[in-house]
Amino acid sequence: MRFFVAFALTMAPVMAAAQSGVPPAALSDTQLPDPAAEARATALMQTLRCLVCQGQSIADSDADMAGDMRALVRRRIAAGERPEDIRAWLVQRYGDWVTYDPPLNAVTWPLWALPVLLLVIGAFVARGSFRRRGRGA
Repeated sequence: MRFFVAFALTMAPVMAAAQSGVPPAALSDTQLPDPAAEARATALMQTLRCLVCQGQSIADSDADMAGDMRALVRRRIAAGERPEDIRAWLVQRYGDWVTYDPPLNAVTWPLWALPVLLLVIGAFVARGSFRRRGRGA
């Protein structure tokens, strides 16, 4: 028990320093007044990966960076920019990693081909297994 208390006391300053003292961006957690614009912004935010969390979309992440990206998306949508243009700008700035739907190109083709290849291999393994069972019965 003493170990856990000592650990908690040791880690408290580290955890406190990890929290940003900067207030969140203006539109990071505030919806746009226009419901149609907010729907476009939300749809786009669901398809963008948080650069800090990497496993969550910016719509779901609590990271400061995700909040800044949500605010940026909402500001640009409110200014009349199209979601496709915002996505293209973010991909240009942060790379294909920022999107959950990477384009098919020379670098990403293995990501698209691997599931198909695994299905083909699985089908051959299953076929061989069924053949052996059929002969053994």
